[in-house]
Amino acid sequence: MASTKVPVYSTNDLKSTSDDALLPYLTNLPAPYAFTPDHSKTNIRFLLGYSAVAIAGFTFYADRILGWEATTSPWIIAAVVTYFILNSILTYWVWGVEAGEVYCGKRKTGETISVSSSSKKFSNIYKLHVSYKSASGKVLQEKRCEAPYGTWFSAEGVFHPEPFRSWLAGEIDVLRLAAKENEKKSG
Repeated sequence: MASTKVPVYSTNDLKSTSDDALLPYLTNLPAPYAFTPDHSKTNIRFLLGYSAVAIAGFTFYADRILGWEATTSPWIIAAVVTYFILNSILTYWVWGVEAGEVYCGKRKTGETISVSSSSKKFSNIYKLHVSYKSASGKVLQEKRCEAPYGTWFSAEGVFHPEPFRSWLAGEIDVLRLAAKENEKKSG
């Protein structure tokens, strides 16, 4: 990963950069530990969002071409109501279902990992909620952990992936095992 530099007082940038570092780390673990990303929740979000945008574009086009009088027709009213329903479902989906999830993945053995992150405005603390489950759905590890951004960002705002990975491996059991496996291989 190339050096990424962000403003050190921008919690959003610090959080986004940290979140973005999860995918390459979890997908490039040693062979038995690597996760494959699951994009099903993101696909549903895109489907809801783009459907709402398509309806909004259609109603704008109808208003522009057919004039104001056409906007009182039943099919335009149905489109507007559908737009608001889709946006309501999308809002629920983002806040209720995804709930801050930044990574969801599955190992070849069937275990799944879900990682959600959060950070309060003007706070330098990065918080993770990790849920690691077996193929049968049994919870293997459920953990909340936090650390200051300064652990993996320099004073100039340069992101250093190794301290970030070390912190993750210290907090998440399966990543700890993967790190030990990596150490054995590298000698």
